[in-house]
Amino acid sequence: MPDQKYKTLKEFYPFYLQEHQNTTNRILHFAGTALIGLCFITAMLFHNFIFFALIPVAGYGFAWTGHFFFEKNKPATFKYPLFSLASDFLLFGDLMMGRQPFKVK
Repeated sequence: MPDQKYKTLKEFYPFYLQEHQNTTNRILHFAGTALIGLCFITAMLFHNFIFFALIPVAGYGFAWTGHFFFEKNKPATFKYPLFSLASDFLLFGDLMMGRQPFKVK
């Protein structure tokens, strides 16, 4: 990971995309982010707050599996937690809207 210190999400997002080039990693991030939304909605609708506890497990479990086993790099979450979280949702939206492809390489 470069020593560059990102000050804005706009500066960080291109770096984030560079760290997410593997198709399987992107699919796992997409699935994890979708599960975050599903856990949140389920917790709110059914007043079952155990689903709030599942949010980090679903999100990070899928994402870190993608990084460690497929992308073979260290997740940006460790150095830029807030930018990384925001970028997960940006990538999810970009994938949904077709602004980013699932298959990069």
